[in-house]
Amino acid sequence: DIGVHAKAYILMEAKTGQVIISKNQDVPLSPASTTKILTAIMAIERGEVDKEIVVSNEAASVGEASIHLEPGEKISVLNLLKGALIKSGNDASFALAEYVSGTEDIFLLLMNRKAKLVGALNSTFYNANGLPHKGHLSTAKDLALMARYGLNNRLFKSIVATKEERIPWSNYGWDRNLVNTNKLLWKYTGADGVKTGTTKEAGSCLVASA
Repeated sequence: DIGVHAKAYILMEAKTGQVIISKNQDVPLSPASTTKILTAIMAIERGEVDKEIVVSNEAASVGEASIHLEPGEKISVLNLLKGALIKSGNDASFALAEYVSGTEDIFLLLMNRKAKLVGALNSTFYNANGLPHKGHLSTAKDLALMARYGLNNRLFKSIVATKEERIPWSNYGWDRNLVNTNKLLWKYTGADGVKTGTTKEAGSCLVASA
């Protein structure tokens, strides 16, 4: 026993994919906001990060963790990525899904296909942000594989390693301040990612890299 009380965990060597230690690595569980790893990968690969989009009413009204997007606000895809990965904005994730595919439903078809392509065979996603849904499930191994895939992308790697960032708030005269939800970036030498997730249903979830 390594003293980790999580229902499931895995330690994977990123370069080779070799599993060093694991527990319940293939058991489907609620992944909460660690979902945003794949949402961000999709937006980086399918979108243009410099493009400005206009925030829809639907994106602006997504609840819980948010970067307070407002209907009609103009914001770049890059800043939405930062909002989703650093501050875990559910609204930013939804806006990315709409940008990539027009609707979240079409995005989810592509997202679930992408999961399989990166080897995450036991994951099923019902939204782009990880808000609770009984069928929205992933596994420790699948999350590790998605993170490993994402860390091969330079932009993804740099955003998830960012402790704090300011992005414009176009309707106001000041910036949004994004502080990373991943406390390991401050506390653990060499930590450089990746994503936290917390809901009542999922408990505390963490995908970390160092």
